[in-house]
Amino acid sequence: MSKDTLYVGLDTDKKHIDVALAEELPGGEVRYWGKIANEASAVARLVKRLQAGGRPLEMCYEAGPCGYGLHRLLNGKPGVRCRVVAPSMTPRRPGDRVKTNRRDSIALARLLRAGELTAVWVPDATHEAMRDLVRGRGAGVADLVRCRQRIAGFLLRQDIRYAGKPWTKKHRVWLGQLVPARALPAHRLMLGEALQALDEATARRDRLTDHIAERVPDWSLAWLVDALQALRGFALINAATVAVEIGDPRRFAKPSQLMAYLGLVPSEHSTGNSVRRGGLTKTGNGHTRKALIEAAWTYSRPARAPRGSARHPPAVAAIATKACHRLSLRYRRLTNTRGKRPVIAVAAIARELSGFVWAIAHAAGPAAATPERSTQR
Repeated sequence: MSKDTLYVGLDTDKKHIDVALAEELPGGEVRYWGKIANEASAVARLVKRLQAGGRPLEMCYEAGPCGYGLHRLLNGKPGVRCRVVAPSMTPRRPGDRVKTNRRDSIALARLLRAGELTAVWVPDATHEAMRDLVRGRGAGVADLVRCRQRIAGFLLRQDIRYAGKPWTKKHRVWLGQLVPARALPAHRLMLGEALQALDEATARRDRLTDHIAERVPDWSLAWLVDALQALRGFALINAATVAVEIGDPRRFAKPSQLMAYLGLVPSEHSTGNSVRRGGLTKTGNGHTRKALIEAAWTYSRPARAPRGSARHPPAVAAIATKACHRLSLRYRRLTNTRGKRPVIAVAAIARELSGFVWAIAHAAGPAAATPERSTQR
């Protein structure tokens, strides 16, 4: 009875899963097994058939819109280990111009056996729900921005200008009382609908913000959200965004791993004696990178004591104070002394700021809950 591990590559879509198998033996066969329905019962039957003889299964599929339900289902079965792999890190032949689900599943099985795939970090169900809530607020903010852009574009076409600061309460009152002199009836109707959409988007954003504030205290990473707010540029939403997207930063062995995970390190194309470095790699999680860039802009202003630092533990407050002075000074040196453009300087500040996020997690995190070091993305 063979106990050799069987490597299984799964290519998933909305309705089906293509399955390929790779034997463990060196030079073992790699073959396409077939296609099954993307349903729990069909997956259970697949596992039962492949485990005939008690063979352990190593399975994988690429991260995508189908989420982590299949991962949790498979890992809940004895003798099965499933990984979710990063599509951007999957090796591909430059000259291969044919892509099908069948070929992808065979490639996944072969690469899994060779150890060439990079697994992603998979949150638990509660963490994923918090992530969806925070991302939902981000989508609400994007809707609000689009509503504002439509109204601003209409006013520009009608040559109507507002003298004060836009999108304040005073500005909203002005918009409600606005009756364009040269506007046709259709324009007045359109403006009324646009203002109603603006109010609905604003209300949705505020509701989601309240929901996040309500749910965070009961979450397992509430301590991280609270500690990150000691840093300048981190209020509730930015802190919650970082926490839901990367989880516990202590799973990274050193800050440079976190920086690379967030795509905040420079790209490089060097050969021989030629060393060429380019812009940021921008790999990994874009939501966290955006939050860090937004926070980094606050360090373009002169250093000052972070607000509310007194309510944090002394170790956390000391890290936040050090970050404030160091990063503000670094921004001035990059822009004034070295002549870097502000956007370039802010990217460098965001990279170093992620290191302070890592340090604060180690200073504030429960010692008994320190996660295992991980090389997952």
